[in-house]
Amino acid sequence: MALEFRLPDIGEGLTEATVVRWLISVGGSVGMDEPMVEIETDKAVVEISAPRAGVILHQGAADGVTLAVGEVLVVIGDPGERWVPGSEAAGSVPGSRSTVATEAAPIVGTLEEAESIDEDRAPSRSQALPLVRRLAVSLGVDLGSVVASGPGGRITRQDVEGAAQAVGPVERVRMSSTRLAIARNLALSWQEIPHVTTFGEAGAELLLGERKRLAEKSGLPVPLEALLMRLVVPLLQEYPEFNAAVEGDDVLYRKAYDIGFAVDTPSGLLVAVVRAVEELTVESIAVEMVRLATAAREREITPAEMRGATFTVSNIGAVGGRYGTPIIPHGTSAILSLGRAELRPVVRDGQLAVGREFPLSLSYDHRIIDGAGGRAFMASLIESIEQTS
Repeated sequence: MALEFRLPDIGEGLTEATVVRWLISVGGSVGMDEPMVEIETDKAVVEISAPRAGVILHQGAADGVTLAVGEVLVVIGDPGERWVPGSEAAGSVPGSRSTVATEAAPIVGTLEEAESIDEDRAPSRSQALPLVRRLAVSLGVDLGSVVASGPGGRITRQDVEGAAQAVGPVERVRMSSTRLAIARNLALSWQEIPHVTTFGEAGAELLLGERKRLAEKSGLPVPLEALLMRLVVPLLQEYPEFNAAVEGDDVLYRKAYDIGFAVDTPSGLLVAVVRAVEELTVESIAVEMVRLATAAREREITPAEMRGATFTVSNIGAVGGRYGTPIIPHGTSAILSLGRAELRPVVRDGQLAVGREFPLSLSYDHRIIDGAGGRAFMASLIESIEQTS
């Protein structure tokens, strides 16, 4: 009997996923637990394996198409078996969120029949055939603003194209699942967390020198964030409100120090998490950062490796930035960004000199951290950076 396998919830709060590519085509044989499709979920590409051995009878979506959790992803049956959509004889994987999904009925009738619909029965919305509506969507044209020239007040293809030319060329492209997830998370943070950003500068020579020394000693690259993580843990212990989160009327003071860092990938900016930073050396942190960053850029990082940060650091200097106003990841209370340390005029011991200073930007949740607390944290951070040894 054919098995309808529905898109499962493979991550916390997953509502949909996009098919990246099918590894086995319709009619192809698949083994039990053999990878059959790659899907893009919340910031990661995941392989879905077959729940049983058999033949692929139906694919619920083509490459690039988005499916909701609970919709039929694939139907697997026996060789020679036929599958009818919505058939009660078909089995379904337990635990799906919805009942048997009904596929859209085929469009019946001809174009001539569609055009001869009684005008009295036509809906009140702008009149246009489906093909014209799809054209309007692709060109970014609002059908409600288009003057119709067709019979019975129907909008024609020429009407839509003329309206598009009036506003210039437009291309509408749906965001990828990764970009949608980033957009939703940032919007949620911005809507719920009252942000305050404070700025500072710290002498860069000692920290840059320490990074060079460690890199030469280990023979491995040492990201600046690795040194920052070790420097910031004692500060998070001293100022616990920066390693916290607001939950309703409560504040959760986290005792773990799992620090996230931003990774610039072709799909967008992702945050990977280094666990138990307080237990690691700078070299160990650096090795873990390189592993996670590589996995993120190659789309192999797991959702678990991007969740649960208690504080975040972002090296915007790596892409040429100096100051910024970083958005606090939802579920945390603060984020620190480090800018590029360029040669600039600085005052040292009352004398003008040329030196390097890190531009620092610290955003924090104003519900639990006041301006004085933000400045105190920044002052302690600057002192730690300038006393690095």
